[in-house]
Amino acid sequence: MVMIQLEPGEIKKQRKLVIIWSVTFLVVFPVLITLGLLMRLRQGEDIKIGMDTFYALMTMHGLGMAGTLFSIAFAALWYLIATRHANLNLGVGYLVYFLNIIGGGGLFFATLIGRFGAGWYLLYPLPFKGANWPTWTTLITIISLIILGVAWLIGILHLIYRIAKEYGGFTNLLGWQYLGKKEVQKELPPIVLITTISLVPGVIAFLAGAVWMIIYLLKYFEPTLAFDPLLLKNLGFFFGHTLVNITLYCCVGWVYALLPEFTGRKWKTDKVLVYAWNATFFFILFAYFHHLYMDFVQPLPFQYAGQIASYLSAVPSTAITMFGVIVQLYHSKIKWGIIPLTFLIGIAGWAIGGFSAVVDSTIAVNTVLHNTLWVPAHFHTYMLTGVVLFILGFLFYMSHSKEEQERDKTGKLGFWLFVIGAHSFIAMFYMGGLKSIPRRYSDYSGIPISSTHSTGALLAQIAVVFIGLLLIGLTIMYFSILKKLFRRVANATGTVVSA
Repeated sequence: MVMIQLEPGEIKKQRKLVIIWSVTFLVVFPVLITLGLLMRLRQGEDIKIGMDTFYALMTMHGLGMAGTLFSIAFAALWYLIATRHANLNLGVGYLVYFLNIIGGGGLFFATLIGRFGAGWYLLYPLPFKGANWPTWTTLITIISLIILGVAWLIGILHLIYRIAKEYGGFTNLLGWQYLGKKEVQKELPPIVLITTISLVPGVIAFLAGAVWMIIYLLKYFEPTLAFDPLLLKNLGFFFGHTLVNITLYCCVGWVYALLPEFTGRKWKTDKVLVYAWNATFFFILFAYFHHLYMDFVQPLPFQYAGQIASYLSAVPSTAITMFGVIVQLYHSKIKWGIIPLTFLIGIAGWAIGGFSAVVDSTIAVNTVLHNTLWVPAHFHTYMLTGVVLFILGFLFYMSHSKEEQERDKTGKLGFWLFVIGAHSFIAMFYMGGLKSIPRRYSDYSGIPISSTHSTGALLAQIAVVFIGLLLIGLTIMYFSILKKLFRRVANATGTVVSA
C-alpha cells in the first residue's frame, strides 16, 4: 500500500501533538472514572452526597467521557492519517486541541464548581426551568459545548478535505470506485474509508448540535422565547447518539490499519467492505430515533424507522469487521502481545454492547428496559470494554515497540485486571436492568418497593468493588505506558514508532 513520504522532522511534530493529546487523556480519564465511582458509592449508600452534587457529577461524567473519548479517538486518527495517507496542517491540530481544553475546562467549572446538573442531554426546558443551579452555569455549559463543537468541526473538515484531495474526491473516499467495472487507479486504505464514514455523519450531527445550542443561547438571553421540546430533544439525541457511535467507528478504523502489522497479512478495501460501511453511513443517521420511543407525540413512522435503522446499522460494519478480524488471526501465528489483545477484546466488547443495544432498541423490549440500568449497561459495554481498550491499544502502540509489547508482562497483568473489573462492573448494570432498577436515580431509598431498593443498593456496592479492580488494572497499564512513552520522548529520533 502506497503511503505518503514525510520528512522525519514532520513526523516528529505530528507525534508530539498526539503525545500531548494522549497525556491529557491519561490525566482526565481516571478523574472521570472517579466521578462515576462517587455516583455508585452514593447509590450504594456508602457515602452521603447531596442530590445536586450527584447530578452535577452525572452531568460531568457523561459529557466528559463522551467528549474525552471522541477527542482522543480523533487525535489518534489524525496521527495515523497525517503520517501515512495525507498531509495535515499541524497548526489546525493544535487549534483543535486548545479549543478542546477551553471547552472541557468550561464544563468542569460549570458542573463541579457551579453544580450544573441537567445531564448530558440538557433536556428542554430543564436548564431554564426548575433548575437548582446558578443561571451562569447554564451559560458556561452552552458556550463550552459550542466551543467543543466548533473545534471538532474544524478538525473534521480539514481532515476530510485533505484526504479527499489526496484520493481524488469525496466519492472516492466512500470507495464507490470499487463498485464499477473500471480498474481502481489508487488503492483506498480501509482506515481512510472508515474515517470518512465516521466523520461525515459527525459533521451533520455537530451542525445539529450547534443549532441546538444556539437555540439554548437565544433562550438564555431572551427568556420569553419558547421552543418545541420534541424538536430540541431530537436535535440533542441526534448529536449525542452520533457522537458516541462515530467515536467507536474512529477506533475501529485503526484496528484495520494496525492489526495487520501483527498478523503479517494485508487488509484491503473491496466491494464487500465498501457496501458494508456505506450502509453504516446511511443507517447511523437514523438509528437515534430509538432513544425517543417514549415520546408518544413523535410521528409513528419515525419510531419504526428507529427500530429498523438500529437493527440494520448494527449488522454490516460489525459483521464485516468481526469476519475480517477472524481472517486476520486464523493461522497467522500471531504473538499475543498486549496490543493485539486490546484490539481483539475490544472488538468483543463492541459486539456484546452492540447486541445489548439492539435488544433495547426493539420497541417491545424498550417499553420495559428503557428507564432501567440496562441502558447504561449497553453503552458502558461498548465504550469501556470497546472504545477504551482500542484507545489503550493505540497508546501502547505509541509507547512500545513490537518486541516490547510482547514481553510486557506488567501491562498484560493490568490489562486482564482491567477487563475483569470492567465486565464485572458492567454486569451489575445488566442485572439491575433485568431487576427493573431505575437509571438516573441518585439513590434508591425513596423507592417504596423494598426489594428494588435493597437490590439497587447491593448491586451498586458490588459495582464499587469492581471499579476498584478496574482502577488497579488501569494504574498498572498507566505505569507501563508512561514509563516507555517518556523514555521514547527523551530519546526521540524523529522516526515513526512502528510496531
